Amino acid sequence: MTLLFELVGAASLGVWIYLLIGRGGFWRVAASPPPTLDAPAKAVVAVIPARDEEPVVGRAIASLLNQDYPGLLHIILVDDHSTDATVRAAGTHERLSIVEAGPLPKGWTGKVWAVSEGLKRAAEFEPGYILLTDADIVHSRDNVAGLVARAEAGDLDLVSYMVKLECRKRAERALIPAFVFFFLKLYPPSWISRRDRKTAGAAGGCILIRPAALKRIGGIAAIRGELIDDCALARAVKPGGNIWMGLTEETSSIREYATFGEIRRMISRTAFTQLHHSALLLAGTVLAMGIIYLAPPFLALTGDRIAAACGITAWTLMMISYVPTLRFYRRSAAWALALPLIALFYMIATVDSAIRYWSGRGGVWKGRAQDT
Repeated sequence: MTLLFELVGAASLGVWIYLLIGRGGFWRVAASPPPTLDAPAKAVVAVIPARDEEPVVGRAIASLLNQDYPGLLHIILVDDHSTDATVRAAGTHERLSIVEAGPLPKGWTGKVWAVSEGLKRAAEFEPGYILLTDADIVHSRDNVAGLVARAEAGDLDLVSYMVKLECRKRAERALIPAFVFFFLKLYPPSWISRRDRKTAGAAGGCILIRPAALKRIGGIAAIRGELIDDCALARAVKPGGNIWMGLTEETSSIREYATFGEIRRMISRTAFTQLHHSALLLAGTVLAMGIIYLAPPFLALTGDRIAAACGITAWTLMMISYVPTLRFYRRSAAWALALPLIALFYMIATVDSAIRYWSGRGGVWKGRAQDT
């Protein structure tokens, strides 16, 4: 047993050394200030898929209507069979078009189909860029100009911001910073922008893309069945183009996750999809997270000197890597001590995601099961 503890401790410590120095500096979380728009402002059309978004959609659209953008900016809201007053809450404006999504075709996920319906209308404006955004995203006044400036300056086909997520409720304060931490660990932004790396990722709440890039990949239909549509779009675009993803503090999501159960369901919606519905990958993920996150505090309490030293050092590196994300969300660095317990919550949610998939309840969003 002593040898096993020491081997696990060595593995955990080795992983954390790699994550700190060899994973693209994913943990150095900081906002990416946009460059100034110097080139002529190309027309932008924002496409917003919305399904039962009455509480948030009005603020999202207002933030786009109030953009400081010198070029054309038109907004298309796609009502995805809402049962509430989403359309009424969106309001009316000469730069706002409402599109009713048609019946969901077989093989499409709901959001991607709604985006597809919006893109048909967007083509009428012959835009230089398409902004794919969500009904809960409130954009800073310079966000569109900053996105276009970054795309123009870097000759980028796709630019994406991971927006600032809500972090006010007790459950959000405990779990949301870790959500960002884990996402960036999977998709290090510095690797996303490098042509010599296959890593491709994006954050679906705020994606600017060139219509030519969409056309090159066969249109949005190329990802019609994808539940994690943002990263799927980035993977499709990157082989023939340049992409970039960063973080912003000014543009934010106003969607609340008031309880731990709501956050668990949010994670469960896509976690098993990320593992390609593989029971083997699920088992491997649970084992790996156990070694990486749960083992260090456990080993620190064993009587084995080598195992305890490895555990304490690994736990220290874990906390060091998590502190920048906590600061980004204005949380106390003391929360870094709780990352093993937070990781356990995410492990449980991942297993729950598999159970939901196997029981035919996978990918549920607004009452629609999309991953069964």
